[in-house]
Amino acid sequence: MRIKEVAELAGVSIRTLRHYDEIGLLKPAEVSPSGYRHYSEENLKTLQQILFFKELGFPLQKIKEIMESPSFDRLGALELQRHLLIEKQNRLGNMIALIEKTIQSEKEGMKMSSEEKFAGFRFDSNPYAREAREKWGDQAVDAAEAKMARLDGDEKLALADEMNEIYRELAAIRHKDPRAQEAQTAIRKWFDFLNRHFGDYTPEAFKGLGQMYIEDSRFTKNIDQFGPGLAAFMAAAMAEFANQTHQ
Repeated sequence: MRIKEVAELAGVSIRTLRHYDEIGLLKPAEVSPSGYRHYSEENLKTLQQILFFKELGFPLQKIKEIMESPSFDRLGALELQRHLLIEKQNRLGNMIALIEKTIQSEKEGMKMSSEEKFAGFRFDSNPYAREAREKWGDQAVDAAEAKMARLDGDEKLALADEMNEIYRELAAIRHKDPRAQEAQTAIRKWFDFLNRHFGDYTPEAFKGLGQMYIEDSRFTKNIDQFGPGLAAFMAAAMAEFANQTHQ
C-alpha cells in the first residue's frame, strides 16, 4: 500500500507516517526510485501496535525502545494493551460516577469524606498498570498517567463543570438524529474534552468508549441522569463521529 492509502486506513496523517519513517519507528517495506513509500502487511501490524501504545500515552521514543527490544512479544503486548485500555475506560467510568456523586452531595448538602472525594483518582490498585511497569518500565507508564495526576482541587472542580456543561448540551438535543450536524458539533466537544484531559483518544477508541456507555450499566445510569436515553444518543453520535472522521 502507498502512504496515502495507509494514512486513510489508519486515520493518521501522511506527515505522521513520514515522521515515523524519519525516526526509525516505522520504515516502509520499500521505497521506489521515485521516492514513493510502499507498506507491507507486516508494516500495518507494526503501525497498529504503535497506535495502541500511543492511545495509552506512551512517548514515541519509548515505543521504539519497546518494539526494538529482543524480548518484545507482539501477542503479549496486545493482550496487556487490551487490559490497560479496558482499565482506562473503567477509570473514566469511576471518575464520572465520582463527579455525579459530588454534584448530588452539593445539591443535597451532604458531606463527602476526604477519601470519597478522591476515590476516582486512585489508580494504584490497577494490576495491569503494575504489569505494564514491569514489562515496559515506570517512565512510560508514568508519562501516560501524569496528565491526571497534575490536577489540583480547583482544576478538578473546573473539570467537572466543563464535563457537565457538555452533558447538558447533549441532553438538550438527545431526541434528534445523532448523525445531524448539530449532534456532531456537540459530540466533537466531548471528543476534544476527553483528549485534553484524559489521554489521547483516537476516533476508534472514542467509538469504543461510546459503546461502553450502553453496554456497562454504570455508564448508562450516570449519563442518563442528565436525560433518559442520553447514553444511547451519545454512543450513536460517537460512532458516527468516528465513521465521518475516517471518510
